Order: sequence, then structure tokens, then C-alpha cells
Amino acid sequence: MEKVNLKSIYLKFFEDHGHKIIPSAPVIPENDPTCLFNTAGMQPLVPYLKGEPHPQGTRLADVQKCFRTNDLDEVGDKTHHTFFEMLGNWSLGDYFKKESITWSFELLTKHLNIPIERLAVTVFKGNEIVPADTESAEIWEGLGIPKNRIAFLGEEDNWWPNMELTGPCGPDTEIFYWRSEEQVPTDFDPENDNWVEIWNNVFMQYNHNTDGTFEPLKNKNVDTGMGVERVVAVLEGQTDNYKSSIWSNIISKIEEVSSKKYDDEKYTRSIRVIADHIRAVVILSGDDAGIQPSNTDQGYILRRLIRRMIRYAKKLEIEINSNWEQELAKIVINQYKEYYKELERNQNAILEVLSNEKNKFNKTLEKGLREFEKLTTNIEGKEISKDIAFKLYDTYGFPIELTEELAKEQGLTVDLEGFKQKFEEHQEKSRAGSEQKFKGGLASTGEMETKYHTATHLLNAALKKVLGDHVHQKGSNITAERMRFDFSHDSKMTDEQKQKAEELVNEYIKMAIPVEKLEMKKEDAIAMGAEAMFIDKYGDVVTVYKIGDVSIELCGGPHVANTSELGKFKIKKEESSSSGVRRIKAVLLDE
Repeated sequence: MEKVNLKSIYLKFFEDHGHKIIPSAPVIPENDPTCLFNTAGMQPLVPYLKGEPHPQGTRLADVQKCFRTNDLDEVGDKTHHTFFEMLGNWSLGDYFKKESITWSFELLTKHLNIPIERLAVTVFKGNEIVPADTESAEIWEGLGIPKNRIAFLGEEDNWWPNMELTGPCGPDTEIFYWRSEEQVPTDFDPENDNWVEIWNNVFMQYNHNTDGTFEPLKNKNVDTGMGVERVVAVLEGQTDNYKSSIWSNIISKIEEVSSKKYDDEKYTRSIRVIADHIRAVVILSGDDAGIQPSNTDQGYILRRLIRRMIRYAKKLEIEINSNWEQELAKIVINQYKEYYKELERNQNAILEVLSNEKNKFNKTLEKGLREFEKLTTNIEGKEISKDIAFKLYDTYGFPIELTEELAKEQGLTVDLEGFKQKFEEHQEKSRAGSEQKFKGGLASTGEMETKYHTATHLLNAALKKVLGDHVHQKGSNITAERMRFDFSHDSKMTDEQKQKAEELVNEYIKMAIPVEKLEMKKEDAIAMGAEAMFIDKYGDVVTVYKIGDVSIELCGGPHVANTSELGKFKIKKEESSSSGVRRIKAVLLDE
């Protein structure tokens, strides 16, 4: 198998075509309450897609760390991944369809050497409101894609984000590759699973108004996305993503510590889950946001991934108390540190999270086994009920397979259908509850969000004065109703400290300080004392927001013109967020 360095080829190609290569944003979205994680390459660029000028210009390209957890139980098949990398190139009111499609075609056929006969595309077929995207179809045809390989599909396939959401939107064109050893059919059938989507180019050319009309945007954007894992597998001739060079070192180490082979079907799924989850855990716990395992939000996902990985390690009969997870984590760190420098910087934290959570879960597992014995000792009949099976799953992290194995040893069966029903109900509730946190799209940045965004700068400055220079922003979550601000500090704030911080913020507001927006080289910004939550995420040229002598921060988000616009600042709550990180919840009130 010939290894393909897709990321390097992609980034160099777009750099040669006038794009600035920007670093990946952190995996935790900054100031976006709609998502727990960045789930697509476009999310960190939302302010710029909405019109904010980007300090690096109008042509950008990157490789973005992405996380999706709404189909976690699918991980273990050939294609699903919790963490994945998305390559993207962007035009912010610069080039449009012709250049975007032509460059996509050139990269795929000339630089990645994909035969044109293995490619097909889809375009938007139009509806009663917006016409068909014949322009894209004509460009593809002019490049050599025959008409019978161009499919016109509806809004559910070729419109972004969807017809209901207001704001910037438009048709997209998706590029497909024939991933099969069978002969490539003459006609393109999008329903045939051998046609695999490898690239999506979104053309934001309309604004969906609140009155339901669509009007052309003055500044049209291009937003593209290509999944690294899927495309590397395609280029390396693999129909199983986990057989590509991306996974080879990780899977070899799992085979070594388990003495089991990936190609043995009894173990393939377990090895995939461990490989996927160790990579995801390293990326998440290595993020500068300092995520720790917990029972809420990102911390809950981190805990669930580690525990799920341990359960599958037990299935492979790996010696759990050995340092197997440390060895695997170091392989992932070495593989990705070139692109994500924070992994090397935070290596000790990553290894500590894994070790601590493993030890905790081993104790939980023991409790679960005792609970299993207790629940099944006086069982009526020979069947473990759906309620018992689900309690073991939900409370003690027992997969249904483990409950089945334990039941079999005692001559019992399990109500699998009932469990499945309860599990699906649970999934539906989880999905419904997390919809807002996974929806992506162009997040709301209205008047109140803009005010709260500015208030985080003032609070950060106030906390430094009250608590000390060790205070740094670790994250924030903003809605139109309130702000949440996480910061580094290792003890509970006293009432006097909270009152002093609140008074300082209100003093800054009353001072009516102008908010200045500056653009400069990153090293100059650092030299003048500008603070940034994630310094690695910024390119060489940065946007700095200066609020008098009070605050100076690298930031991309929207801000008010003057602090006097904020109203009255009120701290509602101060609490622990995770180890060494505190959280303040606050509101802005009308005077």
C-alpha cells in the first residue's frame, strides 16, 4: 500500500493558488453555544462567512479538527469516526464557482491522480423558489465530466444548510468516487453505495430573508470540505477506512498488546473502536481548553469514550492494569503533533486523564458486577428484564453484550427487544436534547450576543485584577440571555472577590471606553501584551481588540463600539467547571 500524504498535497496546492494556510481552531468552539464541538471545517469561520473581514485575507485553506458524537454507537464499522479531520478551502467574496470547481478537478485528477472515469458529481436541481444550478453543471461538463455522470438532486442533498434556516445559504456540488473493484458503470446512480462522496463545495450565493424570500448576496462565499480519513482510504485503494496508513501504527500496537489480529472477524470491531476512541481521547484531552472527564457536556463525551474503549479492551483480553492506553496515546501524539502542537505541550495532561479515568472505571465496573449479581439473584423466571438490562447499561456502562455474556453464564436470557426499545427511546431523547448543540450552521450573533462577547473581555480583565495574573480564559458560552465564562483558578471565589469583579466590570462600562479593532502581526500583538485563549489557532496576521488600558485580546468575534452600550453587569453564579478551572455565569441588565 502506497502511503498518501493528503494533507500536505492539499494545503500546498491551495497555497500555490493564493490561499493563506490558517491553523486549525480548537476542537471546542469559541463563543458558540450551538455546538459542543466543531463538527465541520466552516464553523470556526462563521463570523467571516457573515462578512467580518479575515486578517489573512479572502482566500483561506486549512485542516480542521472535527468531532461528531451523535452516531457514537456506529463507530466500529468501516467508515465512522468520532474525531476526524476536514480539509477546507474558502473564498470570502473572492472567487466563485468556476475557480472552485476547476481547482477541485485539477487537484483530484492531476495531483492525486484519480482517473476522471471514476468521478461523478451532483448539483442542485432547483425548486419553485430557487433555479437549478446549471452553471456548476456546465463547468463540470466543460472539464470533461460527461452528462450521464452529473446528477441534479433536490434540496435535501444539494442545498446548504437547509431551506428552512434563514441567513446565508446556497446550492452545493458534491464530488463522488467509484470505490469498488467492479467495472465503473456508464451512468451515475447516487443511490449506489459504491459511489462515495469525497468532496463538497458549497456556494453561498443567497440570503434567506425572514419573510421567506431568497435574494442574491452581494459578497458570495465558497466553503468546501473534504474528509481526510475517507479520501486517504480511497486513494490507497482501501474499502475499509481503518486499513489506510492513518491507522496502521495504532492498530499494530493494539494487535501487539492484545495478541489478537485485526483481520480476525471476532476482533475487528473491538480493535476499530479502541483505535478510534484513543485517537479521539488524545485530541480532546490535549486541547488547550483543558477538558476533564465529567458528567456534563464535553467532559461527559470524554469520559464515555474512555470507558467505552476500556470495555472493548476487556473484550480483547488486554491486561487493563498495564500501561496499554499510555502506549497507544503516545503513538497518536507523535502522529499528529506536527499539525496540532498542543498535543506535545499537553502530553502529561493527556496521559494523566487516561490513567485516572481508567482506574475510576475499573472500580465502577466492579460495582456494576456486584449490582448484576444483586439484581439477578432473586430474578423471577429465566429472563433479565429490559429495565434491569438498561439500568446496567445506563448507570454502570455495561454494554448489552456484557450483560448477555454474564446472563449466559448463569443460564439466563435477556429481553433484547425490550432493551433495544428502551435504548432507542434514550437515543431519541439524547438526540433531541443535543440538537441545538450539534446543529452547526451560521450561529446567531445578534445584538445581545455581541454585547456578551465584549463583556467576556471586561470580565477577564477584572478577574486578573481581583485574583491575579494566573487567570486566563479557558472557554465561554454565550446566548442572547446570558454568558458563561470559564477561567483558570484553583479555588472558589469569595463573596468579596465576586463583588469586586462585578464592580470593576460595571466601572469599565461606565467609563464609556471605545473598543478598537487593530490588525497586526501575531508576534507584535504578543509583544504588546495581547492575550489569546488559543494562541496556536491564529495565523501570522491577527485581529486584536483593544479596550482602552483595560483589555487587549486576540479575537475574531463581534464587539460593540463602546463599553457604555453594555448596560449593567451582574454575576449570577460562580462554580467549579473542572480541575483548576472555575466558571462564572452572568447577565447584562438594562440600566
